[in-house]
This record gives sequence, C-alpha cells and structure tokens, in this order.
Amino acid sequence: MLHKVEISTEQGLTLELPLESLSGYVVKDIEGLDPVKATLVSSSFAMMDGEQYQSSRRESRNILLKLGLESDYSTLTNRELRLQLYKFLMPKSHVRLRFFIEDAPTVDIYGRVESFDSTSFTKEPEAVISLVCHQPDFYSPTPVVIEGLTVSDSTELMVNYEGTVESGLILTVRPDRDLSGFVMHHRPPDGKMRTLEFSEPLAAGDILKLSTVTGGKFARRTREAIEESVLYGVSPYSAWIQLFPGLNALRMFSEGAPVPYTVEYTTKFGGI
Repeated sequence: MLHKVEISTEQGLTLELPLESLSGYVVKDIEGLDPVKATLVSSSFAMMDGEQYQSSRRESRNILLKLGLESDYSTLTNRELRLQLYKFLMPKSHVRLRFFIEDAPTVDIYGRVESFDSTSFTKEPEAVISLVCHQPDFYSPTPVVIEGLTVSDSTELMVNYEGTVESGLILTVRPDRDLSGFVMHHRPPDGKMRTLEFSEPLAAGDILKLSTVTGGKFARRTREAIEESVLYGVSPYSAWIQLFPGLNALRMFSEGAPVPYTVEYTTKFGGI
C-alpha cells in the first residue's frame, strides 16, 4: 500500500506528502500509476489474413495529483498553502517523484509539470497537478551491483531480475592481465541465447565500461587516466543485452586466468 509521496525539485527542495496527513496537504487521488498504453505497429499483406506484427513501444506517462488544501489558519492559510506548492510544482519545472510503498521497494520517476489547476473559492479547496513523465518506468533509486569473474568453461552467473520491464546493464571490466577480448552470453527466462562480443584488446590496469542501457549505449576504456570510446570493439552482430523479469543467466567467456568484472543494473517497474 502506498503511504507517502515525496516531490523533489532540481533546486534541492523536497516536499513530503504522507497519505495519512490530516492538515496541510491531503493526497486525495493519484492517477496514472498503472502500466501505460502500448502502441503496436503491424503491416498487412495481399492474400494474407490479418496483419503481421512489426514492433511496439510504450507511450509517456501522465500522472495526475489531486491535493486537498487543509488549513488550520494558525500557521498557513489555504492561499499560503497553494503558493507554497508553486515552489515545487510550477508548470514547466522538472521534478522527481518518489513513492514509498509498504512491503515493496521504494521507486522513483521523473516528470515535467504540465499544468497546475486549483479551486480557491470553495469549502474544500484543492489543486490538481498534471505531470508528463517522458520515460514511463518507475525505477529503484539504488542500483544492483553483482561481482563476477570471466570463465573459460560453461559456468554461469545467475541474476534474478525482480523488475517488471526489461533493463539494460553497465558492465565494468578491470583486467589484472592483458585481455584479447571477451564474449558475454545471456540466457534470459525464455531460453533464447543472446551474445555480446567485445574484441578490442585490454591491458592490465585498464578500466572498460560498457553500457547496454537503451538510449545510453556506450563502450569507454580508461587507460593511464585517459578515457576514450572503444565502441568499435563491439561486434556489429552483437545483441545489446537486456535483463528480463525472472532468472537471467550470464556467462563472461574469456580464455586464460579469470578476470574480475561487475554488472550494474537498475530495477524498473512498468506500474505500481
């Protein structure tokens, strides 16, 4: 059960909205927390019944906050409460919403305030705020980091991904010996093997960071304090690995002695 919402601005201001609050701001309703609508693309062909599925994407999220203004007039009037809200939720501003849920992970989402509508001359004044979240997923504020070693056999590293939508990962390799390259094999819950091959040589002391996060893919090598892109080291036939809900098996294959690496990912949820 959701018991508190926290709003943070880019200026470092934070507003806490406990759902059980009896004075100040009362959270009357929050809309837009369910999974967003998906747009499906398909094609039709002559002499074929129905259509052929091509692709799909999920739309942006629209969250509506309905806040009651409950003044006791000893501290803040209804007007002062409304003006205070402007500091956090002025249209066009960029904010982070953090949702605290009993018996479930705390999750964040970022959005821009689209509109702020309030009723003043009523017995029960309230404010209705619309926020557009262009990235529709809620995510855990604390990333998961898993340590592993490269292998030259079939040993797999098991990752139990607890999110409800797929998530990319950031692979960090810190070789303690020269490394000619490696291959990461990924076996998701559906059993269909995916492979990412990196063939650019690494020297002992290098740091390689490789991201498969959608919209933020990169491969960067730091050598003697100089960072450069080595995206060309990723085979064009590679799959940019995404973790899927459930048990994912990873295998970092490389000949020779084991080399340490870490896998970091963000747990993402399509709705709460």
